[in-house]
Amino acid sequence: MKPIVVRGGGDLATGVIHRLSKSGYSVIVLETDKPSAIRRLVAFSEAVENGSACVEGITCVCVNSVKEALKEAKPLHPVLLVDPKGESIPLLKPEILIDAIIAKKKSWNNKKNGTSYDCTWSRI
Repeated sequence: MKPIVVRGGGDLATGVIHRLSKSGYSVIVLETDKPSAIRRLVAFSEAVENGSACVEGITCVCVNSVKEALKEAKPLHPVLLVDPKGESIPLLKPEILIDAIIAKKKSWNNKKNGTSYDCTWSRI
């Protein structure tokens, strides 16, 4: 199976990424170059600044290209690619695309990017 692509690497997205990784899925995280996660100690988005981020035994490493992301993404080893606009999505061709960006305005999400579970704003 192709890696699952998750837009966003903040604290809530990290919970999703962690669970997917522990369940045996390869995950590629797309994050902005200036992450705005508040709970940074529990966010894979910290890999943008530090090169890697470890949360509860799972380490996410920042990579520099789509080719490297596809090569390095494995179960229990998610990778992060800085891609604020999601321009790598057509190159990654994911079967599953998860929008885990917590935003109060409409996100980038559109149907041409494949299966998309939109998590941008929820009133649960």
